[in-house]
This record gives sequence, C-alpha cells and structure tokens, in this order.
Amino acid sequence: MLRKLRSHGSMVQRVLVGVSMTRQCTIAAPLFPSFSRSLILRPPPCSVAFATMTTPDHRLDGIFTQKRVLRSKVKKDLRSMDPVLRSHEDDAIQNLILEAPWFKSSKRLCAYISCSALREVDTSKVLQNVLQNQTKDGETDTAKKILYVPRVEDKNCHMRMLNISRMDDLIANSMNILEPAPVDADGNDREDVMLADEPVDLLLLPGLAFDKTGRRLGRGGGYYDTFSSKYQELARQRNWKQPLLVALSYSVQIIEDGVIPLTPSDVFIDALVSPSGFIPITSAAQEIIP
Repeated sequence: MLRKLRSHGSMVQRVLVGVSMTRQCTIAAPLFPSFSRSLILRPPPCSVAFATMTTPDHRLDGIFTQKRVLRSKVKKDLRSMDPVLRSHEDDAIQNLILEAPWFKSSKRLCAYISCSALREVDTSKVLQNVLQNQTKDGETDTAKKILYVPRVEDKNCHMRMLNISRMDDLIANSMNILEPAPVDADGNDREDVMLADEPVDLLLLPGLAFDKTGRRLGRGGGYYDTFSSKYQELARQRNWKQPLLVALSYSVQIIEDGVIPLTPSDVFIDALVSPSGFIPITSAAQEIIP
C-alpha cells in the first residue's frame, strides 16, 4: 500500500487512529497498533535498477514472474489457515523469542509491527516486552532495549527505521496506517538507526515465504532487502558486528529449499523462528545457540 499523503496535526492523527477501514491493519493485542508495508505487484524501481546491473532484463522478467506466482500461492495458503491454528502459532513463535537468550541479550533492535490484514506473524507481545521495563523482585530482569520500527518514505524502496519508546509515538497516516512520526512530542527528529552512534544487534523481519537455506520472499516492495543491504554496508564501514537477521514464519510459509527465485538484490536471512522452534541457517546463527 503506497503512502502518497501523510496526515498533519496531532488532532487529525488521533482521530485517524480510531477510524475503521476495510483494509485497516490490526493485531491480536487491542492496546498495540499495527503497521503495514507496501504491496506492489510489479518490481519497484530500486530493485530493478540494482538487479539489472548483473542480470539481463529478459532473465529478470522471468524471475519476477516466478515470484508473483509464488506469492499468490503462499497468500492463498495463508488465507486458508485456520484462525485458531494461526493464533496458536503466533503465541508459540513469540514465546520462543521472548525466552531465547539471543533476544534477552539484545540491546538494540529493528522490528516490524505486524499487520493482521497481511496475515503476518504477530509481534505485539514481543514489542510490548521491549517497550516496557520488566522487573522482578524490584530489580531489572530484562534490560531496557532500544527499538526502531519502519516508516516508509516513498515508493522507491526508501524505508527508515526510527526509534520509539512508547506506543503513543505511532500516528495514523492518510490511509489509517500507523507508523512512527518523524519527530517526537517536543518537535525533535527521531533517531534514525542509520545515523545512530551504536549498532543494532538484531533485525526481526516479516516475509511471505522462506526456506532453510536463508532465502526470503517478500511482498514485492523491496523495502526490507534495500534497508538490510544498506545497514549491512554501514556495519562494514564502521567495523561493527553484523546484526542477526531473524525472520518470523508460520509453518505454511516454510517451503522447499531452492524454490524461491533469487535476484542479486535479495538479502539472505540468518535464522527462522517457526512454531517448531529456532532454525539457525548461517554460522552467525549457529554461534548463538546455547
């Protein structure tokens, strides 16, 4: 869903939050708003431009066609998924993340805000955990984490990850989709993860399909591949440890290895979290297993 206009003024933003729309994104937890990413059927300009550097146009056309066909199939499978099973898998995946040592030890992370209309794995419980201090016997049990969430800036794969510290930091745009406001309540620019002085150690990613070799099929917008690639390059330039790229997946979204078509702009993930458990793929993911 392309963002062409943005609402201005806190009064309008608050009203929009309560508006009910046919395609509004909602998630299981009533106190936690949701966020949707762009749905583009044809390949966006940025992914085409990058891919054509190394892949002939006629081959790209075939790859993009294969991706569209696979997206349609996976979307059909997700629509057919029993709501009770989906809820069960949402809980199982989030509980696995919250109990994982690699999540508990993370200090700074980027994460998507799930959209039920897109049938994405729910992240409400995980993000609520991040946005509040967990205490036990009066002492900090889980250290406060720094969280960055997506804000789509245009239709050319430009997506920023901006810092939020509470749910009031999200506003509704003209299409009633919630995302971080570019400035905080005091009028100061929110921290952009690409301009931060310290690195993130974890990226929680959505997607339509995945395999156990690290291939990921997105929704066609190219936003997450573009952002991940840029951040990995930034980490290399600053000599930072690369963040762990972890995708969240329902059982039906994990498909046979090698079926997902690839272009040069596709970014591989390090690991999957499915209802059956944590699936390490790269050596970086293997190293964090206790």
